[in-house]
Amino acid sequence: MRISKVQAWWVKIPIDAKRQHRSDFGRLKTFDSAILRIETDDGLVGWGEGKNAAGSAGTYGSLVHLLNNEIGPMLVGRNAGDIVPIWETIYNGVRSELATAAGHALPELSRRGLTIAAISAVDIALWDILGKSLGQPVWQLLGGRKSDRLPAYASGGWADAGEIGNQLKSYIDSGGFRAVKMRVGAMDGAPHVSAARVRAARKAIGPEVELMVDAHGTYTVADAKRFVHMVADCDLAWFEEPVIADDKRGMAEVRAAGPVPIAAGESEATRFAFRELAVLRSADIFQPDPAFCGGITEAMRIGAIASAFNLRFAPHLWAGAPCFFAGLHVCAASPASFVVEYSLGANPMIHDLVEETVKVEDGMIAIPDAPGLGLTISERFLEKHAQGC
Repeated sequence: MRISKVQAWWVKIPIDAKRQHRSDFGRLKTFDSAILRIETDDGLVGWGEGKNAAGSAGTYGSLVHLLNNEIGPMLVGRNAGDIVPIWETIYNGVRSELATAAGHALPELSRRGLTIAAISAVDIALWDILGKSLGQPVWQLLGGRKSDRLPAYASGGWADAGEIGNQLKSYIDSGGFRAVKMRVGAMDGAPHVSAARVRAARKAIGPEVELMVDAHGTYTVADAKRFVHMVADCDLAWFEEPVIADDKRGMAEVRAAGPVPIAAGESEATRFAFRELAVLRSADIFQPDPAFCGGITEAMRIGAIASAFNLRFAPHLWAGAPCFFAGLHVCAASPASFVVEYSLGANPMIHDLVEETVKVEDGMIAIPDAPGLGLTISERFLEKHAQGC
């Protein structure tokens, strides 16, 4: 089961104008990601995904070049089942042999950013291959699943105070969701504007539906604390990314300022960053993105940290199909997981890129049973939207 071919594409899928939304990322007109295909000498194919930008926006030429021209050639000839050794080889680079002998990480200077995004894509694809080679879904290889379905929350919520209630209620009606998330922060211009939208949302959906808010890291510490006090009576399930990921102590200050649980981690890479979130008491809920944090391997390590610190685990899954399916398997296998993010924005990278139907029914999403990730990429659709890099 030797790796024989590695190919990555920048996939850029247009979003219909009627389904576009505007946030602090601007108006999102396309859904972009780096999609990776790894093939073995016995004909097995695994699919992965790497991300270097949030909100489905951004350019992926550099990441795709890195995968195709530097990391891909490094992988050819390796045993596709050596998932952890390959992870560590890429992470430690020229010092990988020293790191193996020493028994601890010796990463190169480029230990974050594109390097980890590339590792993420490779790691997800290799788990897909391993599962297919053994005829087992990835969750089985990770130790088994705790349920064949998990609760999902509807992720969206960009409307103004006059319409946010209707928007969130439409989510609830579409899949029986019992939890919804809306965006706040810089897109509104001031904390009191976001607070008014949150109060309108809570009034519309009632007390029985969980309500989360996501600021995308756009508040200062002072404004985040102001916002928390303004919505203290809205019973928020969590406040996501109140401040930038680089200010973990500031995030801990926001957490200590009020009763709202803090969720964070979609901008973090590797277990080392999440260790700091735990030690500094910065977050209650960890949200690693499998396509950015280091893949399935690292997401499971991060889930173990969450469990050790008695925190919870809800991966960021606003992504393409390989990342989303990877997240389903990780959530199914992690003791600390409790809910799955399900995008209610336009997401052709999930719904059109694969042959399977991905949906939520009665607020629950099924965990795939098929070998590997359990997805079938529509290669015709992929080729249509792949960019030259």
